[in-house]
Amino acid sequence: MTQALENSIGLPEEEQRFYRRGVSWERFQAIQKGFENVPGVRLFYCEGVLEIVGIGKAHEFITSLIGLLLGQYFLEKEIEFFPSGSFNQIIPGIVDYQADLSYCLGTDKDRPDLCIEVVITSGSPIKLQKYKLMQVPEVWFWEDGTLEVYCLREQEYEKVNNSELLPELDLSLLNRCILLSSPLEAIREFRQGI
Repeated sequence: MTQALENSIGLPEEEQRFYRRGVSWERFQAIQKGFENVPGVRLFYCEGVLEIVGIGKAHEFITSLIGLLLGQYFLEKEIEFFPSGSFNQIIPGIVDYQADLSYCLGTDKDRPDLCIEVVITSGSPIKLQKYKLMQVPEVWFWEDGTLEVYCLREQEYEKVNNSELLPELDLSLLNRCILLSSPLEAIREFRQGI
């Protein structure tokens, strides 16, 4: 499905990923400083694992479209929301990462209620661990053309079929609209569906 989407909108399907285990916090900070002014690259750190990701046009397209569709949903359902984008979430010495999209619902908080990651190639070895350390209640991954939803239960994430934060949201409609080749068509169909 991702292949069809990328081909239909003419975007490359590759995202470059590099992992390195056994990296100290201090070393991570030095490497991070070296990448400070490099566009299209994100660095993540979680308990000694360094991840470097080259972000491409397909990634940004899908992330933006998900943000637009969720914005429509929040507006239509009159849900108070506070988007925080991809700001750095940090526990010094332990974790430093940015979700592609983050939202606080109801009120603005220090920790987002919902984080969303768009994965164009393969997933990360620190996929859920970084969110668990930050105690993010719900995490969505858009990967290989589908949405996966995880809810934090005590100290572990459980994969669920529907969002608990947005129980009325039809995730199959959202995902179907993400896969449409026209953003305008995607927004129209999504608005009609909600």
